[in-house]
Amino acid sequence: MKKLTHSLTLAGLVLSAGLLAGCPYSTGPTEVGVRTIKWSPIGRKGVQEKVYKPGATHFFVPFLTDWDTFDTRLQKLEMTAATDRGDRRGRDELLFKTIDGNDIGLDVTIQYRIIPEQAPMILQEVAATDEELKEHIVRAITRSMPRDIFGELNTEEFYVSAKRGEKSEQTKESMNAILLPYGVVIEKVNLGDYSFNEEYKKAIEDKKVADQEAERLKSETNAAEEEWRTAVEKAKAEVEKVKAEADGEYSRAVIEADAYYEQQKQFAEAIRAEGQAEAEGIRKMNEALAGSGGEAMIKMKIAEALMDKRIIMLPMGGGGLDVRSTDINALLQLYGLQSLTQPKVPATPLKAAPPAVKTAPPQAEAATQQTAPLPAAKPQSRAKPRR
Repeated sequence: MKKLTHSLTLAGLVLSAGLLAGCPYSTGPTEVGVRTIKWSPIGRKGVQEKVYKPGATHFFVPFLTDWDTFDTRLQKLEMTAATDRGDRRGRDELLFKTIDGNDIGLDVTIQYRIIPEQAPMILQEVAATDEELKEHIVRAITRSMPRDIFGELNTEEFYVSAKRGEKSEQTKESMNAILLPYGVVIEKVNLGDYSFNEEYKKAIEDKKVADQEAERLKSETNAAEEEWRTAVEKAKAEVEKVKAEADGEYSRAVIEADAYYEQQKQFAEAIRAEGQAEAEGIRKMNEALAGSGGEAMIKMKIAEALMDKRIIMLPMGGGGLDVRSTDINALLQLYGLQSLTQPKVPATPLKAAPPAVKTAPPQAEAATQQTAPLPAAKPQSRAKPRR
């Protein structure tokens, strides 16, 4: 009996020592701890203002202490229409009406975290656990405020990604204005898939088909326009080519015409110079023939013309034929010879012979032609006219 009593006493002493030493209370690597003193003969009881840091172990007297932890990691609240994911099973998307009355279902994911320094206030005034904080605070605000903000868009605006992004940022700012006093920070509002009611969805599909058809027609129109522009540019190139060839041909023709003109001009100048030289020669010749030397030369030409001709000298009253005083032009007409003088510059007529000396009458030509030819005589034996 004494031994049993001694054992119980020893166990009580050990238990008392353990209780006085305290029990261990720990925080995880991403948790902060909050201690609540239930009863104390000295000091303040209730939730303590001290925040116990992550990854630490502390010892407190059991039965007199409550221990709570809050996760400081970035957490998320996912509300989606998919039944196989999200915080709740079944459809949990955010439902709202656009400003023009269309029903839209929108998947929303809220990323948030608590402010570690406000963990005692959260425990005392907001929520006792992380799950309670998510369900009763974050979810409640998320299910109401975004509906009002996204409902400000009309259906056409909701299709625009930039418009949805603006409303997402506005939702984050508005939720922080409400949740910051509760020790909660909204880091991001992510938007997922969205859907319309079936009737409107069909109208959207029809519109998409019409838009695609319009885009196809627009593409065909642009292609035709581009093809037309290409044809125009090609035609312009052909015109420029023809114009360049015509300009080249015209330039070549101008050059050839100029060369031909210069050639003909030089040729005309040569002809004119030659004509002038020839005219000058004729003039000089006429001037020479107009003098006494010309008269002698004419007489010599007449003599050469009469060479080897049979001449019958008819007696004239007062003597024979005097060559020096003969009318040469009449003599030439008598023998059918042309005048050696040019029409343009007539030779100066010779002075007439004295009236006593006359040339043979016209009948002499006929007599000369009807007379039988005499035996050939030597060229030197010419009949000399009497003086």
